[in-house]
Amino acid sequence: MLDNLKKLLNEDQDPKAIEKISAKLENLLMSHEEVGYIAVQKKPAITVFPDSIVVTNKRIILCKPKNLGLSMEFVDYDWNDIAGTFVKEGILGADFTFTTQSDLTHTVDYLPKNQARKLYTFAKEQLDALKNPGVVPTAAPVVETPKAETTPETIEEPEVEEVQDFAEIIPVAQSGYRDEKQFPEAAAEQSLAELSQDALFEKLQNYKKLLDNGLILQGEYDRLKAEILKYL
Repeated sequence: MLDNLKKLLNEDQDPKAIEKISAKLENLLMSHEEVGYIAVQKKPAITVFPDSIVVTNKRIILCKPKNLGLSMEFVDYDWNDIAGTFVKEGILGADFTFTTQSDLTHTVDYLPKNQARKLYTFAKEQLDALKNPGVVPTAAPVVETPKAETTPETIEEPEVEEVQDFAEIIPVAQSGYRDEKQFPEAAAEQSLAELSQDALFEKLQNYKKLLDNGLILQGEYDRLKAEILKYL
């Protein structure tokens, strides 16, 4: 920790305060956890026990002295829990604020502006790395290989002979319906006008069955239906 102390110091920080916080953090850091930056509160009046905020590659740690500096309270939040970070600069310093996924908001005020900016920059880098894992900034652009033109496979459809006379495909024994084209003498003996209401309705039902079974087309059914409805 002491070897990294010089990297954390700048002209706005008190070396003694940073060294004191760093010593307390030695037993709190997890495996492969490194301190990225430490910012210490600097109020206009003399602050004997200032609050500080520590950012590592794994979390944000709030350090608050208690009992006249004899003890320290640590509150930490993993980067997975951080929803966003903000910096607001004023005349006497800057406020560093971060929000959590559970809508909690924490602010450390009266930070030197330079420290607040570095906090924000480090936090931004951690959040970006969390959202885009494995992204290499210098990666070469992906060049799309043009796809070879493929000729769609032609599916030969069997020739379908158009049926002009439906009587040719309608068995008399199956449907119980004798088409007038197949039996012209029956049509002459008994026209639609001579059929009873029940017979006409039964004839219409037979046409509907033929339509449902796919033996006649919708247009043919509509024509036959219209003829029968004239006499119902």
